[in-house]
Amino acid sequence: MPLRTQITDAMKNALRAKDERTLATTRMIIAKMRDLDIAARPKGNAEGIGDDEIMAMLQGMIKQRRESIALYEKGNRADLVQQESEEIAVIERFLPQQMDEAAISAAIDKIIAATAASSIKDMGKVMGELKKAYTGQMDFAKAGALVKGRLAG
Repeated sequence: MPLRTQITDAMKNALRAKDERTLATTRMIIAKMRDLDIAARPKGNAEGIGDDEIMAMLQGMIKQRRESIALYEKGNRADLVQQESEEIAVIERFLPQQMDEAAISAAIDKIIAATAASSIKDMGKVMGELKKAYTGQMDFAKAGALVKGRLAG
């Protein structure tokens, strides 16, 4: 089932179940998707963005919320920390299982070997391949640091 359909179905189910957090979060996701659909139209994409772009968008939304949580914790706003955490939990329902650090490390080794990357100059090539193969499954900020460490050493 396409990701777009899963999100819409989750919103309908949340509406029926009167689950306010899920309803608000799925509506926010759908609004962001519509914005990206509109932005994609001039590029000849009339149907809207695909699952890969939706997954990247969802990961971006999670990253924003994690950054907000850090700021709210500094400001002693436990209520907002909880809200952001609940939104992350809803968003994560639509993403594939995230890779753990060992799996990320193994994937990086595989891509480095496949691309014959040997220096920090090859980092862009390695990250591009990782994004092609593991969008939605990997924290690319964490992966970027690991790739940099491997190629710099």
